[in-house]
Amino acid sequence: MSRLLFTLWDGGGNVPPVLGLAGDLASRNHEVFVLADESLGEAVSRSGARHVPWTTAPQRASSDPATEFVRDFEPRTPFGATARIRDRLIVDPADAFARDTTEAIRQVGADAVISENLLMGCQVAATSAGLPNISLVPNVYPGKVPGVPPFGLGLAVREGFISRFRDGAASRLGRRLWDSRLADVNRFLGNYGQPPLSTLFEMLERPDRVLVLTAAAFEPGGGTRVPANVRYCGPRLEDPDWTSGWSEPEGPGPLVLVSLSTTTQGQANMIRRIIGALGRLPVRGLVTTGPSFRPQGLDIPANVTVLDSAPHSVVMPHAGAVITHAGHGTVIKSLANGVPLLCMPVGRDQPDTAARVVACGAGLRLRPGAGTHSITRALKRILTEPSFRNAAGKMSEAIATDYPEDTAVKEIETAAKSRQQQSD
Repeated sequence: MSRLLFTLWDGGGNVPPVLGLAGDLASRNHEVFVLADESLGEAVSRSGARHVPWTTAPQRASSDPATEFVRDFEPRTPFGATARIRDRLIVDPADAFARDTTEAIRQVGADAVISENLLMGCQVAATSAGLPNISLVPNVYPGKVPGVPPFGLGLAVREGFISRFRDGAASRLGRRLWDSRLADVNRFLGNYGQPPLSTLFEMLERPDRVLVLTAAAFEPGGGTRVPANVRYCGPRLEDPDWTSGWSEPEGPGPLVLVSLSTTTQGQANMIRRIIGALGRLPVRGLVTTGPSFRPQGLDIPANVTVLDSAPHSVVMPHAGAVITHAGHGTVIKSLANGVPLLCMPVGRDQPDTAARVVACGAGLRLRPGAGTHSITRALKRILTEPSFRNAAGKMSEAIATDYPEDTAVKEIETAAKSRQQQSD
């Protein structure tokens, strides 16, 4: 038995896979502690782990959107949204996250620290304490990979000089955006006796292990070109703990599930346009709004049902298509069930996830501001052209067969056991 310390921030879709993994380890008789926001206290407890609240680091107090501290939905451009995440989650609070993690390590006597990959301060604290430093990526891998476009813009993989020039220019632009805070990060690292970075993305290469919670088959090149410390562990398909029951809507036509972000992403107008498109087609629409959106004032057609939540793992086997903002959790559950997707990415990892859906042939992508007519036309294609469902079915087979054992659990147990043996 090991004592394992997870660190987690309440960013919405990143939470269920991390808590699912923590819960699986707790069920194997490990003592699992999760250093996380107050808003996640009940969810942590229900997973079987023990909640340890942040004391100085920023956090959400509840699911109320007013308590969100990153607020990357407020800037008007993708670059502004990225800068918000860089400043408010990664760089500015790094020392507070490190101090809280250091204290939690002392309190629980941790054998390993497993941090959500954006929590740089927690990873620095783990290394400073001499513990296994394991980073969890709950979506697609964001680091530099040869032959893969740089993360953040949702660029498709293409061959040829023009594409290489495009990728190089995008990479330089991305580095300029992220590395504008490099001096601050290096001062922070120096305070903990750790070497400086040449670029902020090098933080992905420093953990002992980076466990990516998606399917290697979903990544360009099958995930074969990533750094040596990266392991693809397969997706975790748990539903959020706050989902409620569900009854399949009656009537003719295929079921279309609509699932946008569980956090505030400015999705109100998008939901209205999607509902309008569903009303034009012979389908049964099921719209789940999540905890951060209240559906007051919506004009809801007779063939559309709007719910706060539903267990997507139960709904998706009945679905003919899914419309989503391309959050990784919704996308990978859809593909695991062989369901094609219409993706309308807003930000964060969503453009890159949507690009992978299009690349594998399992769906289409529209801009988030696409009109009702465009949504209607794209959804009609997905429902009537067999190629989309066939491609989603192939991805479902890959997900089902690639992971005969729980690689993430095995990697964490091995690291913690090694630490215990060194201590003995």
